[in-house]
Amino acid sequence: MQITRRAVLLGLAGLPVIGAQTPAWATSFRTITWEDLIPEGVPYSEIVGEGSYDEANDTWLPDFDANAYKFVDALDGAQIRMPGYMLPLETGGTRVTQFILTPYVGACIHVPPPPPNQLVFITSQKPWRSAGMFEAVWVQGTIKVNPVSTNLAEIGYDMVADEIEPYVWE
Repeated sequence: MQITRRAVLLGLAGLPVIGAQTPAWATSFRTITWEDLIPEGVPYSEIVGEGSYDEANDTWLPDFDANAYKFVDALDGAQIRMPGYMLPLETGGTRVTQFILTPYVGACIHVPPPPPNQLVFITSQKPWRSAGMFEAVWVQGTIKVNPVSTNLAEIGYDMVADEIEPYVWE
């Protein structure tokens, strides 16, 4: 069998078409933002109060009103994709299997935690090799309205991650 220049060029010409196709799993996930986790008509400023300082434990305690515990029921069971910052909870060395997805760096550790409807508890069957705390990532999977309490924060949503990818700044 002789490989000609024409055969090679024709073969290469077909590659961009194959590479341009979107995988089936990617098309079924809806990209959402943090605002999408708050029910319509509830401004963020009405969720978080001033809070108070706990001198004995040297921490700032958040003051949430009832709006912090309002969730978007339409998201329950939805396949979504969203960005955020990873706060590892359970690791096997540098491999993370459970984490809190937060809307900003330092949430739950350096500053008071965001309200429960602004945090997502993530579990992953496929461990993620973490580069450190608050790594920016995209997570996609099925989200559920399911309040979870940890020693760091109360969390309003949970998700089993189908995919975790680094967030690339553009």
